[in-house]
Amino acid sequence: MSGQSLLVPGTLSPRRAVPASIARPEYVGKDAPTPYTGPEVQDAETVEKMRIAGGIAARAMEEAAGHIAPGVTTDKLDAVVHEYLCDHGAYPSTLGYRKFPKSLCTSINEVICHGIPDSTVLRDGDIVNLDVTAYIHGVHGDTNATYLCGDVDEESRLLVERTRESLNRAIKAVKPGRQINVIGRVIESYAKRFGYGVVRDFTGHGINTSFHSGLIIPHYDDPRATTVMKPGMTFTIEPMLTLGTHEWEMWEDGWTVVTKDRKRTAQFEHTLVVTESGAEILTLP
Repeated sequence: MSGQSLLVPGTLSPRRAVPASIARPEYVGKDAPTPYTGPEVQDAETVEKMRIAGGIAARAMEEAAGHIAPGVTTDKLDAVVHEYLCDHGAYPSTLGYRKFPKSLCTSINEVICHGIPDSTVLRDGDIVNLDVTAYIHGVHGDTNATYLCGDVDEESRLLVERTRESLNRAIKAVKPGRQINVIGRVIESYAKRFGYGVVRDFTGHGINTSFHSGLIIPHYDDPRATTVMKPGMTFTIEPMLTLGTHEWEMWEDGWTVVTKDRKRTAQFEHTLVVTESGAEILTLP
């Protein structure tokens, strides 16, 4: 594996402004969101709005990914996503969610998820996850992907490729009438082929007018995940695979989650709607 030194927190830039004309989610300015009490199955109008939100999020992520290169800061990537979302009338869902200070998450190397963009400079050989969520028309669209920065070692490159494949396989397993735990069973069985860890404590989630509805989508075979999938259900699948342990620690910022053994980790995510025959991805560019 790459001999990169471990990450340390950088310096945060001031919070970026969102035009007053862009509608905010209800949780902005509050300590926590109001708990969601609505249905997990959405009507066609809501799904269409989520398709719009998901497309904007996916294109914002692509825009930022085009800037990934050695020497670029994660704060620069945040600026690109922030500007893209605002220019397209969308609010960056992470900005102000439980006081998160930025418009996307940037998780590098040993960071599993929720890395905060700052003055950290990308290095040749890094792998970096971009996690973008757009809020528009009263709904959220959430997606992420892991990208290679410069010349990445083979072990890390394969981890990224196989994590993407684990998501693809999980999406194919979505069918109405099946229990949610089939998703994690598919991911875990695939990851075990390569000796990868599967992060358990951070999961996929229900999403709609709420950023996190309360529905949990485990990425391992959890016998408690017995909810039956129904047409119209909307949720994310976002497997996090590691080169070592699935156990984690958190930085003092209360957000940045790193592997306990500091080995590398990758993640991919789509927002989906269950259809009559399978799943439709709502976060396509």
